[in-house]
Amino acid sequence: MSSSDLGNFISRVTDQYSRDPLQLINVLREVQDRYSHVPSEAMPQVAAALGVSLGRVQGVVEYYSFFHTSPRGQYEILLSDSITDHMLGKQPLMDYLCERLGVSVGETRADGRVSVGNASCTGMCDQGPAGLVNGYTVTRLNKERVDEMVELIDAGKPLSEWPAAYFQVEDNIRREDALLGTALEDGAALRAVLDRGEEAVLGEIVRSGLRGLGGAGFKTGIKWSLCRETHSTERYVVCNADEGEPGTFKDRVLLNRDADRVFEGMTLCARVIGAQRGYLYLRSEYRYMLEALETVLQRRRAAELLGENILGVPGFSFDIEIHLGAGAYMCGEESALIESLEGKRGVARVRPPFPVTHGFVNKPTVVNNVETFVCAALIAERGGDWFAAMGTEQSKGTKLLSVSGDCARPGIYEYPFGVTMRQVLADCGADNALAVQVAGAAGHCFPESEFDRRIAYEDVATGGSFMVFNRDRDMLDMARNFAHFFAYESCGFCTPCRVGTSLMKNLMDKVYAGHGTEADLEEMRNLGSVMQETSQCGLGSTAPNAILDTLDKFSDVYQRRLKSTAFEPAFDLDGALEEARQLTGREDSAAHL
Repeated sequence: MSSSDLGNFISRVTDQYSRDPLQLINVLREVQDRYSHVPSEAMPQVAAALGVSLGRVQGVVEYYSFFHTSPRGQYEILLSDSITDHMLGKQPLMDYLCERLGVSVGETRADGRVSVGNASCTGMCDQGPAGLVNGYTVTRLNKERVDEMVELIDAGKPLSEWPAAYFQVEDNIRREDALLGTALEDGAALRAVLDRGEEAVLGEIVRSGLRGLGGAGFKTGIKWSLCRETHSTERYVVCNADEGEPGTFKDRVLLNRDADRVFEGMTLCARVIGAQRGYLYLRSEYRYMLEALETVLQRRRAAELLGENILGVPGFSFDIEIHLGAGAYMCGEESALIESLEGKRGVARVRPPFPVTHGFVNKPTVVNNVETFVCAALIAERGGDWFAAMGTEQSKGTKLLSVSGDCARPGIYEYPFGVTMRQVLADCGADNALAVQVAGAAGHCFPESEFDRRIAYEDVATGGSFMVFNRDRDMLDMARNFAHFFAYESCGFCTPCRVGTSLMKNLMDKVYAGHGTEADLEEMRNLGSVMQETSQCGLGSTAPNAILDTLDKFSDVYQRRLKSTAFEPAFDLDGALEEARQLTGREDSAAHL
C-alpha cells in the first residue's frame, strides 16, 4: 500500500459520498473493504477530506466492532457467540475450525490468509451455529462444512465461487396471523392516505392502539402526532432494523419476505408527518440483504411509489437511503442509532429532548422498527378497528416472536397479543422446557411456574425474542453468556454501566469457576440494583436482568457452584506481587501478604 494509492483512493471515496461528514461510517467501510483494516495513516486523510476532527475519526473506528486498526486476513471468519449458538455446539466447532486453519481466536494467520474471531448474535438463532465470512452470513455450520470451507480458503477461492448453500438463510415462518397472512397491494396504503387525508389516517393509527413493536411499546399514533405538530419544515423517518438483541430475528424475515411493506409504511409515515427523507438503518450482520433491498427501492422508484411526485401527486416526494451499521448493539437504542446515522459513535443521547422534536441532524424525526412500519401500512388500508379487534385491552394487534433454543421447530411465530408462553412452547415443540428467556439478553427469565403468563405489554413485554432452555441446561451458562455480552457491548458513556457490566462479568466468572461465596451473590444483587437505577440508558439498566432473575428463580445453580459461605476476595493481592518478588529476588516471609 503506497501513500499515493491510499490518498487517491480516499479522495475518490470521499468524492463519491460528496465529502459529507454524515457519511463517515460509509467512507471508513470502503477503506476497510479495500485494505482489510483502517490504516492509521488513512485517518487524518479521511478527517481532512470530510472536514471533521481526527479524534472523531479515531473514535468511530475504535467504537464499532467491525472496524479494525490492524490488518485482517484475506478471509475473516467470525462465529456467532450467542447463547443459542453455544447450545448448538458453537465452541467445539470454533476449536475445530482453529485447529484446521492453524490459527488462534483473535489472530491472523502468519501467511495473512485468514483471521478467526467471535461476533455477537448474528440474527441467525433459528439456523445456527452461524457466522460471518468477510461480513456475509453463513448458516448451519458443522464439521463437514468447516472442512469444506478450510479447503476453499487454502485454495484462495473468492466467496463468489463458494457453494450457495453456505449462505442460504431461511425465513422459517411457522405460524402466520394478521400481519404475515394479510396481503397488501403495492401502493395501497399510500392511495389510502391520499384518498382520506393525513389526519384521517393518523386517526386510524391512533384508534388502532398500535404500539412500537421493538420492545418499548410507545404509542405509534402519539409519536407521529408529536412529530407532525413540530414547527419545522424539515422532518425525517427512520426505520430501526438494527435488531441486535440476542435471539431476535423477526425483522430479518420481514425485510427478506416483504421489504415493500416496510418501505410502504415508511412512506406512509412521511406523508403523515411531512417528511421528504428517510433512512433504513440496517445492522451490519445483515449486509447480505443490502443488494436485494436496494433493488426493491429502485423498483419502487420506477413505479412512482418512491421519489419525486409519488403516484403522480405534485409535492408528494420522499426517498429512502439504506445506512449499514458497523457492529454495535447499542445502536438499537433510537438516540444512539441517530448518532450513528450522523457518522458518530453510537452513544445514547441525554433525553429530553426526544427524537420527535430533536432527532436526526437535530430535526424532528420518527424512529420506529421494521414490524411497526409494516403494521402501520396495513392499518392505513384496513382501518384502525380491524387492528384493534385483535390482542388485549392494552396490547392491540399481533406480535411476531423469534423462537429459538431447545425446541423442535425454531422460527417465526405470529400470535395475537395475549398468548401464553405455554402455548408458544407447545407449538414450537418444546416439551421439556425448564425456562424461557423473553426479550433477549435485556429481558427476563421465566421458570415453568410462570409459563401461563401472557405475552403482552401489561404482563410479559418483548421485542420478539423467545429463547427456550430445557432441563438439561445449566441456567448459569445463559446468565454468564449475557454478562459477557453486556460487558463487551457497553458503550462506556456512563459509569454504572461501564464499570457495572465489567464487575458483573468478573463476579459471574468467579462463581462459574467455583470460587464464589454468598458475599459475591449479595454483591451481584446490590450491583444490579445500582445499574438498574442509575444507568444512562436501557443497556445498563437491563444488563443485570438475567443475573438477578436467575439468582431469584434458579438459586440452586449458584449455590452448587459456591466454594464456601466464607468471603473469598476476587483479587489475589499476594499473587499480584509475584512479579515484584521475582524482580527483586525476594522470597522471604516479609515479601508475602
